[in-house]
Amino acid sequence: MGQIRQPQNVLLFMAVFSPFGIAFDWTLRRAEEEFGAVALRSGAFPFEQFTNYYAPTMGAKLPKELWAFQKRIDPAALPKIKCLTNKWEADFVQETAAGNVSGSDVSVSRPLNIDPGYIDLGKLILASTKDHAHRIYLSKGIFAETTLVYTQKHWKALPWSYPDYQSEGYQTFLTQCRELLKKSRTPPSL
Repeated sequence: MGQIRQPQNVLLFMAVFSPFGIAFDWTLRRAEEEFGAVALRSGAFPFEQFTNYYAPTMGAKLPKELWAFQKRIDPAALPKIKCLTNKWEADFVQETAAGNVSGSDVSVSRPLNIDPGYIDLGKLILASTKDHAHRIYLSKGIFAETTLVYTQKHWKALPWSYPDYQSEGYQTFLTQCRELLKKSRTPPSL
């Protein structure tokens, strides 16, 4: 019989995209208040080169940033985090409509998208509100998906992996995240 153990803490990851530059700063302030400092932040990737799926609700030009946080989380916290980021998306719509966020415009129905997940040494997990054959229900209406696996010293796509996560830029960033996590798990040498 296998021994039941508590999993190790993992690296909190967020993918944030919006047609409005101000949305990144707005989201980052909330995220750092909740989860502590960002340890790694990518530059902006042009998300529209991978898909036009979000164009009807978010516009045609969508920069996307990837963030990893210094503080480690329990993987079981993912549903709570996804519910919180969904609330932030709704809050951003309300605050921009009320004129409380300058430099943005709610001419699109969805001005902000936040996709949280986590990285451990063997995989990238993303949270979703949508069920699918390859997703596992967690709790609170949230599902988890293994988006990439790390094997033989590189990230490997799965049949459902999003095209942007298969790109060299994303995978370079994810490797940096994995190395950050690996260093935090390595005991100091004497």
